[in-house]
Parts: sequence; C-alpha cells; structure tokens
Amino acid sequence: MAKVPDLFEDLKDCYSENEEYSSSIDHFSLNQKSFYDVNYGSLHEECMDQSVSLNISETSKTSKLIFKETVVIVSTNGKVLKKRRLSLNQSITDDDLEAIANDIEEEIIKPRLAPFSFLSNAKYNFNKTRKHQFILIVALNHQSVIQTNDQHLMTTALQNLDEAAKFDMDAYISSKDDDKDYVALRISKTRLYVSAQDENQPVLLKEMPEIPKTITGSETNLLFFWETQGTKSYFRSVAHPDLLIATMQDSLVCLARGPPFITDFQILENQA
Repeated sequence: MAKVPDLFEDLKDCYSENEEYSSSIDHFSLNQKSFYDVNYGSLHEECMDQSVSLNISETSKTSKLIFKETVVIVSTNGKVLKKRRLSLNQSITDDDLEAIANDIEEEIIKPRLAPFSFLSNAKYNFNKTRKHQFILIVALNHQSVIQTNDQHLMTTALQNLDEAAKFDMDAYISSKDDDKDYVALRISKTRLYVSAQDENQPVLLKEMPEIPKTITGSETNLLFFWETQGTKSYFRSVAHPDLLIATMQDSLVCLARGPPFITDFQILENQA
C-alpha cells in the first residue's frame, strides 16, 4: 500500500492567497470558500498531478479542519466523485478522511440520464389514436420508410409513395403525470408495432393481439417520446432514452444516438 503523503503540507503548498495557514498550531483556517466550495477554481499547477492515497496504519497525525460548507472527494483532474455535508465548525481527523474516501454509502454524483430511470416503473395508459395512415420520410435524403418481408423496416427512394409503409400513431398517458408525448407506432390496419431493440440493432415489428390498453415493464420498448422541431420529428425510445429511431441511406431502421445515423424524420399525412 502506498505511503500516506502529508496532506496538510500539500494543502499548504496549494492554498490560495485568500486563505490563511498556521503551522505553529497545526490548524488550517478557511476564511474564504475558494478551496472547499463546490464552485472551486482549478488547482495550482504543481498539485494537479498529485494522487492521494490513504493508509490506515500510518495515520499518525491528527489535525483539525474547520469546514464552512461541504467536504468533497475529487480526482486529480478535478472531477467530483463524492461529497458529504458537514456541520459548521465540525472537526475532522485523518481517520475521518479515510472513512469518507472508502464509504460506499456516500452520495455519488449521478449521470444526467439518471432522471429517466424511474420510467420503467411507470404505467402508460392508452388515450387515443392521434394519426392515421401517415408516411415517414427521412428529412435529410427524402427516402421513405418501407416494410420488408422479414418484419423489419428500411428506408429507400420511392417513385410511388403508395409503396411506403403506412403508420398509425397511438397516444399514451404516463402514470407519472408528466407532459411528454408518449406514442406507439404501428403499421396501419394491423397490430404490428415498432419495437425498440438494442443500440444499432434493427427495430422489430412486434405483433400484439390488440391495441395495448396499458403498457408497463418490458413492453415499454413499444413506446417512444415524440419530439418535434419545426417540421422534423424525433422518436426517442422510452426503454432506452438515449437512443432514437434512426437509419442510414438504403438501410434498415434501427436505434442509434446520432451521426452517422439520421434521426430526423418528416411525417407525411394521409391526403385522402
């Protein structure tokens, strides 16, 4: 195990000019928020590459730190890994720092997509059929979505749009009472629903016995967030919120994050 560096000597070398350090009483007093504030600036160049490793057997030094707000655990590149809220004027020892670093119960910084994790527990109730017999056109190259013979979809250039796949759009309402547009896409006059698969895998046409009145659990792969920007439509998977219905030229329709795949479509309404 690596030897414990003198943390307080390192801090002394890195403290900002607005902070006072008193080695005679082995006490580090923070008069400014610049070091422990979560909005801290970049560390001194000499300290950026130092890695900190704690050793229980060598924590011979007991010093006091007076915290104004929050203790944070950071990597050497400045990324916040853990944080703990402490009371004002609470003293902390080297042993306490060891406990904070190794405590798996500490608050972990969550990725931005974490808010979507609750969706698998939601229920989605059928509301109405919002659109009938529309065609999906790839906005970039104006290719049309067609149905293949093996229960997949693909895009191709058509002279006759009657050969394009016709879709109905069923609207669903979430039990979470949010304002997103949840829709299911099915081939018109059938019970074949567009079903999301894994990233870069072709979507499947899944046959259902009837229009689902309630969708939950594993069946959320039938649902999409319908997002619009001007005349462009985007269909983001509820089961995989970072993936959208996508395609490439003369290619099967799949789920992807973005380029080189095309994720923007235009809806051509039934003119009949």
